[in-house]
Amino acid sequence: MIKLPQMINIKVKFAQSIKDRGIGLIGYKYAEPVMFLTHFGIHTLGIKFPIDVLVLDKDNKVVKLKEGLKPNRFFVWHPKFKKVIELPEGFIKKNRIKLGSKISLKMVQ
Repeated sequence: MIKLPQMINIKVKFAQSIKDRGIGLIGYKYAEPVMFLTHFGIHTLGIKFPIDVLVLDKDNKVVKLKEGLKPNRFFVWHPKFKKVIELPEGFIKKNRIKLGSKISLKMVQ
């Protein structure tokens, strides 16, 4: 029997505008799931807490991840992937997310 990967459901706020993408979680008191499109990397300059990060392919499979990305750091990946989700620290471990995990996204306001 072939074991299919577990589907991980995540409710995310979609940062669509240039302003929202540039600001991300800066100014927040705690992390909440935020998704945006960018081609090669993110930074945590101005964020006051560590975050978890997922990079997804066009089929919403995890192609790169980072647990506990600390403030004032950079995280980069191959530019062919552009979908990124910033999450509260510990989200990846709690949900047992790994490379190849399939993510189901629900957009919220």
